[in-house]
Amino acid sequence: MAWLVLVVSGVLEAVWATALGRSEGLSRLVPSVVFGVAVVLSMLGLAQAMRTLPVGTAYAVWVGIGASLTVAYAMVTGDEPADLARVALLVGLVGCIVGLKLVS
Repeated sequence: MAWLVLVVSGVLEAVWATALGRSEGLSRLVPSVVFGVAVVLSMLGLAQAMRTLPVGTAYAVWVGIGASLTVAYAMVTGDEPADLARVALLVGLVGCIVGLKLVS
């Protein structure tokens, strides 16, 4: 169950990171509210997962999920360029995240 909570929290990290970028310095209401709700839920989930998972592993997986989804979303929406090197590096990052799960 802790791994499921951690994955959902990692997804919420991508939500809050994207919302923060779209909030224009927390000056736009809707993205700012999405940011606030997502960051609180993401942190609560991370804290819950860390009750049973090793702290370093949980944090690395949480950050990796959030970072990879944030970059992937930015590439899909055209906010960041998508090229073979970036995609390969994201695949490598996801592979490392899966590897941490497999050895834990």
